[in-house]
Amino acid sequence: MLPGPRLDGESLHTLMEEEKVTISAGVPSIWQGLIAYVEQKGLRFSTMRRTGVGGSAMPQALIAKFADTYRVEVRHGWGMTETTVVATVGTLTPQDLALPAERQHAIVARQGKSLYGVDIKVVDAAGTTMPRDGSSQGELMVRGPWILRAYFKGERSPLQDGWFATGDIATIDAAGTMQIRDRTKDVIKSGGEWISSIELESAAVAHPAVAMAAVIGVKHPQWDERPLMFVVRKPDHALEKDELLAFLTGWVAKW
Repeated sequence: MLPGPRLDGESLHTLMEEEKVTISAGVPSIWQGLIAYVEQKGLRFSTMRRTGVGGSAMPQALIAKFADTYRVEVRHGWGMTETTVVATVGTLTPQDLALPAERQHAIVARQGKSLYGVDIKVVDAAGTTMPRDGSSQGELMVRGPWILRAYFKGERSPLQDGWFATGDIATIDAAGTMQIRDRTKDVIKSGGEWISSIELESAAVAHPAVAMAAVIGVKHPQWDERPLMFVVRKPDHALEKDELLAFLTGWVAKW
């Protein structure tokens, strides 16, 4: 079922219900609008049971809302034009299904394991492969038979020893599950540390009064860069800066 230009929450929900849609796919901003609409109107999904998500990281709070409130399974995926098709997909293993719901949502928020035929790794600034420990982050590299080898009329190959540099900052854990932390151009370098704009945005959206959030890096005389957050409040919700800062402080302590 193709919605064309009608991507607002009301139009999508009506189409899904009328056409008995069971599986859908889209970027997180589409699903934020859909969930906002069904929450406001007190609606449910009678047939939809799974959605694929790509394009950007889906906030964990939105994943939890789909799963816990509406019983819709979320599956993250990652890929680029240069990878031809999706390169990684996330899904819960039988062992994951035995974990508490919050831990399951955290796993679903990652971009998953590489598909057959695709290799991934993360490297530091010197090109050294980082350990698969889930915390060592670096630039995501990918290779495979259908990964780009050259751009049309490109004078130089974009490959580095057969690997394509994606421009994403990521981690890979011992099970091979990859998580995008940020784009190299978006990650905030503050006091010698990398701050993920994606993680801050995901934390802010978990606040019940926040509809959307965006984080950028701004110049700072002491720390080089510091994060600046822009927040859109939900309709009929009040939210002040100090309240959100206190919420984020609690999130950091928990994380």
